Amino acid sequence: MDYKLYNINGSESSKKFKLNKKVYGIKPNEHCIYLTVKSEMASIRQGSSSSKTRAEVRGGGAKPWRQKGTGRARVGSTRNPSRVHGGVAFGPKPRKYSLKVNKKVKKVAKRSALSQKLLEKKLIIIEDFVFNSAKTKDFMKILQGFNLIDKKTTILLNEIKDNVVFSSRNLRNIYLSEASNASTAALVINSSLASLYLPPILSANLSIMLSNSLLVLAFLVRPQRRLFPACDGIPKSGAFLPSLIMAMCL
Repeated sequence: MDYKLYNINGSESSKKFKLNKKVYGIKPNEHCIYLTVKSEMASIRQGSSSSKTRAEVRGGGAKPWRQKGTGRARVGSTRNPSRVHGGVAFGPKPRKYSLKVNKKVKKVAKRSALSQKLLEKKLIIIEDFVFNSAKTKDFMKILQGFNLIDKKTTILLNEIKDNVVFSSRNLRNIYLSEASNASTAALVINSSLASLYLPPILSANLSIMLSNSLLVLAFLVRPQRRLFPACDGIPKSGAFLPSLIMAMCL
């Protein structure tokens, strides 16, 4: 399917780009997205909260009073959970919150997230994108061209360059991540998807943005095929990010 391209200043280009229907043209599976995002968000939790039981708190070794004859209730320790300074009954202990999700479900979830952006007409592909500045105002000019200021933005890069970090770290709601570690949640939480496409001479050098969130997926160097086995079917020249994302999702 052909999709329109935009210039870096926000104007529409006369060129078109062909997207793979297997990635951008499927019927979104909301349940797969739910399972995957739920797993990803759960895995972020540290699970390090811990409380002491009656056996772990200090003191309480001696029986306060004898078992019988005092008229009081029997008690064996001053550190039982019902007492002040006692232990905690059924309190939290370190644990893992991660949930298992099948690989095929994860792939369907990513394809569904990308297809949903296309169905909602929130996919923006930008050609001839070159960004070498390290100034925040230069990065804001790109966002202003697409009305993305103050919107939650995730930027996914093949390699995170220092100038991108320096130019975006002072902006609100900007999140940088490597594309190889892109999560389905990063795609879902964004309301717009902008793909920043570099000239064919630079081969696979390109970037993408999503917003509402804005998601920017940026490939500033050619991806290594040993890291992306699914990229074997992508031409060595002229390959760019949506195609590469497609290969990662297949």
